[in-house]
Amino acid sequence: MKDVAIPVHSNTTPSEWIVRWSHLLAPNATVLDVACGSGRHMQWFAGRGHAATGVDRAPEAVEAAGAFGRVVAADIESGPWPFAAQRFGAVVVTNYLWRPRMADIVAAVAPGGVLLYETFAAGNETVGKPSRPDFLLQPGELLGACASLQVVAYEDGFLPEPARFVQRIAAVRPGEAAAGAPPRHFLKAS
Repeated sequence: MKDVAIPVHSNTTPSEWIVRWSHLLAPNATVLDVACGSGRHMQWFAGRGHAATGVDRAPEAVEAAGAFGRVVAADIESGPWPFAAQRFGAVVVTNYLWRPRMADIVAAVAPGGVLLYETFAAGNETVGKPSRPDFLLQPGELLGACASLQVVAYEDGFLPEPARFVQRIAAVRPGEAAAGAPPRHFLKAS
């Protein structure tokens, strides 16, 4: 049987992690939402003036998310990566893991752009689905995948409501820095 990643989109409310770190995006940044589902994060970013693009393989997801921006219908697990030559001001991934695409996802972050990633981690098999190791990040795995980025925030732990183990990261691809001054990635929205 072929391994298939199962994206979980429980509602239309954006992830707390995505909301918390969305201030890192430059004004009017382009956003790629990977495995966008019904477009809850596309809607969040479009409502803040960002041009949102989503990708999903489910026709019903593509149709629903189309209300919030451009949506590409593609099976990124079996087919080619549809954004090979494109870079985005932000790449957002929640509740989705397909390791063979991890390098493509990280590479899609433009210089000065942001990666906001949150998905299930080892331990989740003790509280629910997903429970297969194929769909659970191992300790430190997300940090390793983002080695070329500057990590602003990282968490690996348990959330009680609903019960789940997660890893999540907010990371920035180094861009052009002002002469003599390091970039300032604020830990709180102002």
